[in-house]
Amino acid sequence: MKPIRKALTIAASDSGGGAGIQADLKTFAALGVYGTSAITAITAQNTVGVTQVLALAPDLVAAQVDAVIDDIGAHALKTGMLANTAIIEVVAKKIQQHRLKNLVVDPVMVATSGDLLIKKNAVAALRSLLIPLATVVTPNIPEAEELTGMELRATKDIEEAARRIVAMGAKTVVIKGGHRKGPAVDLFFDRKQFCALNAPRIRTKNTHGTGCTFSAAIAANLAKGETLERAVSLAKQYITGAIRAGFTVGSGHGPVNHFYKLWKR
Repeated sequence: MKPIRKALTIAASDSGGGAGIQADLKTFAALGVYGTSAITAITAQNTVGVTQVLALAPDLVAAQVDAVIDDIGAHALKTGMLANTAIIEVVAKKIQQHRLKNLVVDPVMVATSGDLLIKKNAVAALRSLLIPLATVVTPNIPEAEELTGMELRATKDIEEAARRIVAMGAKTVVIKGGHRKGPAVDLFFDRKQFCALNAPRIRTKNTHGTGCTFSAAIAANLAKGETLERAVSLAKQYITGAIRAGFTVGSGHGPVNHFYKLWKR
């Protein structure tokens, strides 16, 4: 029997089950990794939108990370919604204290519904404290614009944004292309060269949790010992399949299907 590989998600709970902690744990399970969690906030949300957010106390977030790492450990981890500066500070501190490796930073700022999920003044803390610890950062176009202060329209703009994000200290970055027109092309940059991750655009409204799922898939693949490049490539394949198999629940943006391979059987 192979050793159990473990991944930790530090993110918010989604009561609708399509994104956040719930999406991350589903992704870990689907990819054969044991998932643990540290919840940063509780959201009241569904497929239509977010109605309320309660950020947890930073010391409780820290205690969750300590509890998981002291007993179970993690071969990789990811961060999702970190609602405020105090939470970002304590998460960065714990990552350094426990010398955690293979960090995927999903700089969650805006929900699929358009609801703002992070305090404006927390973006600076994200740039200065967390991104420098990241193995890979996975912003979408609006998040990359927020991080860099740029307006991203052409490919050259996205390439410059990628350079600026790695200049903040990240080892690599993937700027997701879901908000662009045409094929769903993500741009991966490893400080030396750019690599386009191509996939056909799937016409569907059931895209809730795509960013969470993609970043969790990268973390799961890193936990299993894949190289960074292959971890990202495999995650792209996984999220494309999950979007293609997405389904409708509720009246808004339905979730991607994390267990699409199992459901096909």
